[in-house]
Amino acid sequence: MLVLTRRPGEGIVIGDNITIKIIEVKGGGIRIGIDAPRETKIYRQEVYDRIRQENIEATRWDMADLDILSDDLAGRTVKK
Repeated sequence: MLVLTRRPGEGIVIGDNITIKIIEVKGGGIRIGIDAPRETKIYRQEVYDRIRQENIEATRWDMADLDILSDDLAGRTVKK
């Protein structure tokens, strides 16, 4: 991990098309600005982690659920 010290108004450049600028340091928080191409996805870490976890959970199929879905799609009813 690269660790840098920056002051308000200063920034860093990532690659050829992403710039991160320190906007304000106030109390225990730091405001940053990110200039990146529109197609670049940018997430807060906690949001990204949540999306990733939900994607992992979505890949876990219970065979009983899969059987019910298969029967429903085939137009059959499942007896319980």
